[in-house]
Amino acid sequence: MKQEIRLIRSRRKTISIEVTTDAQVIVRAPNRAPLSDINRFIGEKADWIDKSLNKMRQRKEEQSQKKELSPQEVKLLVTRAKRIIPQRVRYYADILGVTYGRITIRMQKSRWGSCSGKGNLNFNCLLMRTPETIVDYVVVHELCHLKEMNHSPRFWAEVEKILPDYKERRKWLKDHESEIMYDSL
Repeated sequence: MKQEIRLIRSRRKTISIEVTTDAQVIVRAPNRAPLSDINRFIGEKADWIDKSLNKMRQRKEEQSQKKELSPQEVKLLVTRAKRIIPQRVRYYADILGVTYGRITIRMQKSRWGSCSGKGNLNFNCLLMRTPETIVDYVVVHELCHLKEMNHSPRFWAEVEKILPDYKERRKWLKDHESEIMYDSL
């Protein structure tokens, strides 16, 4: 099957490829990048593009076969998360020696958590459908962003100080993401 690729040129410095959740391929490139360079880059990333497209198509198919959570089920998850997550945040913030702003819990389509530049933390209520160790991983991950606002080696070293097994937890989350997150939308 031939895949259409959308090219967006802008004042950026590098070429990037994105496969959207609705299985579209978007290539972003500098205004002056020659088409030959862009095509070569796409060719080099062909395997990754195919793999990502298959993953998105599979998610889309899984979504169509699964029932959505009812508003009551979402409300229960949010209520439970509001009871549990702030406790975990306080616990790990003390260990890390960081202060944070507001904690928000809501249903999200693609993120488990986030940390704003102002130190506000946001968590997905769907974390309540994961084991406690995974909730702790996401909490620690976001709190470590208060020390390092990136995913540099220094950031991961901070996570590892608190959770030496974070790689296993992270892998579990990746492996189960579609069944937890996309089963709920």
